[in-house]
Amino acid sequence: MSSRKLEVVSPVPADIDIANSVIPLHIAEIAKDLNLNPDHYDLYGKYKAKVLLSVFDELKEREDGYYVVVGGITPTPLGEGKSTTTVGLCQALGAFLDKKVVTTLRQPSQGPTFGIKGGAAGGGYSQVIPMDEFNLHLTGDIHAITASNNLLAAAIDTRIFHENTQTDKALFSRLCPPNKEGVRTFNDIMFRRLKKLNITKTKPEDLTPEEVNKFARLDIDPDSITWRRVMDVNDRFLRKITVGQGPDEKGMVRETAFDISVASEIMAVLALTTSLSDMRERLGKMVIGNSKSGDPVTADDLGLGGALTVLMKDAINPTLMQTLEGTPVLVHAGPFANIAHGNSSIVADKIALKLVGPGGYVVTEAGFGSDIGTEKFMNIKCRYSGLKPQCAIIVATIRALKMHGGGPLVTAGKPLDKAYVNENVGLVEAGCVNLIRHIENTKAYGVNVVVAVNKFSTDTDAEIAAVKNAAIGAGAFDAVLCTHHAHGGKGAIELGIAVQKACESATQPLRFLYPLDISIKEKIEAIARSYGASGVEYSEQAEKQIEMYSKQGFSGLPICMAKTQYSFSDNASAKGAPTGFVLPIRDVRGSIGAGFIYPLVGTMSTMPGLPTRPCFYDIDLDTETGRVKGLS
Repeated sequence: MSSRKLEVVSPVPADIDIANSVIPLHIAEIAKDLNLNPDHYDLYGKYKAKVLLSVFDELKEREDGYYVVVGGITPTPLGEGKSTTTVGLCQALGAFLDKKVVTTLRQPSQGPTFGIKGGAAGGGYSQVIPMDEFNLHLTGDIHAITASNNLLAAAIDTRIFHENTQTDKALFSRLCPPNKEGVRTFNDIMFRRLKKLNITKTKPEDLTPEEVNKFARLDIDPDSITWRRVMDVNDRFLRKITVGQGPDEKGMVRETAFDISVASEIMAVLALTTSLSDMRERLGKMVIGNSKSGDPVTADDLGLGGALTVLMKDAINPTLMQTLEGTPVLVHAGPFANIAHGNSSIVADKIALKLVGPGGYVVTEAGFGSDIGTEKFMNIKCRYSGLKPQCAIIVATIRALKMHGGGPLVTAGKPLDKAYVNENVGLVEAGCVNLIRHIENTKAYGVNVVVAVNKFSTDTDAEIAAVKNAAIGAGAFDAVLCTHHAHGGKGAIELGIAVQKACESATQPLRFLYPLDISIKEKIEAIARSYGASGVEYSEQAEKQIEMYSKQGFSGLPICMAKTQYSFSDNASAKGAPTGFVLPIRDVRGSIGAGFIYPLVGTMSTMPGLPTRPCFYDIDLDTETGRVKGLS
């Protein structure tokens, strides 16, 4: 496998400076190491390529490699380095342990990149490169999602407008116009609508007036519309908007909002689809609201499932990139971790597992702590993919454990309190209750758990020993110290060896947290118990939505909890491992095309805002060299 030797320096330079110090290999070299030929991918410049889904079809009989998921403990607002650990581990496996390996990562949103969080290419000497391209437009997948989402939003309002201004006959005539020969016919998209309505007639002229009415009028209830417009920028002033105020739309004013693009259900569809045909079906099944009689209205009802698939046909192919040390990376999809399921795509993982083959490794990252990302990885992503991980990594830091042990507030952009830079073994031991619950919850799925302790310069041997002892005592397969941020793959060799042993000794079947054939409430309550809750409280709105989704036949879908990432509970300030709390469910919504129901725990924003000093203050272009500066 192609690899390059890094020349590390101390102190560790800025991420963008490290990324710019390394000239990437041509992506064709990375592809060649995976036995991909030019017919297997489309080039996007020198350092990126779209890997075609046909690769999986060619290799479908090949045995998969080992499958590893990286989660974490409940993080501080600073993050604990899951992406960095994912990349560093793969560099260790590929460049130092001579294993065939592919990293699979989510594509980051430009919202956080220009907002407060920064990019998501890893950090230090464990990064995906070119990191500026990774964090910005990449190959345009998020732009395709934005266009698709907003086309559907426009179609919804347009359909309501035309239904309010035209008769049944006029609507039908325009929806089913005559061809060049003057003959009216139904196309495939129209036949989908007829099938749903149980209309068996194949000729437009054979429909009765009642059938014409059913076919032409969706009769969308404006108050039930859940579909919003999106953009890939943080903009708090779009959290509530009014549409329909033009002079031609009198009487059609309604309140709606913008979400950030990665919160679109189309992003979740992209992440959970298994093939082009599966994506077509999922896009068509997306529910945008209800008719006034209470029936779900889908994208296919609006005649749009096919057009959405056309817009997304290239986005379904994952993007091939590389790490600083020349190991391959597949970047694909980026659903919100606390609103959606927070994992990269199934198709990327499936292709990667075939490419590495028996004895190889695919390492993927799950968003936020294991209560959010890993839980959804197991109960949603693995259900739809049919894949089972052999090992789950839980990333921890002394800093976060001290916070969970009762340490002072950690705030992004402010200096750390002295408690976090001076030795305090007692505070670490108290905070290990958080790590222990994450280990116990993850082990319950039947996978071996390895704890990766990301080292900071102020961490002491005694503090690190306390974490290792707590992890092993809780049943972790192993707990190892990692320095990949400062040393690249060399700093994750011990982690790589532990993961290899954990994968080779994995024997248990995957155990889901709940079966699909129980009620929506029973599934919600099973997840709540894993958080430590003693019960669940449903708002009147949540009760109403649960009843509606059950009546509409959607109760068999898995659950995707929308909850704060900063606590096991709904209260972001409740650290450690809280118990005995009642989990409040404010609302329940459906991503029916993607394939899950998502309860909202408390208030969750789907459109972030910009802070007083966003990251864009530091980002600029060196106009002489053409290099990006200040990206983190």
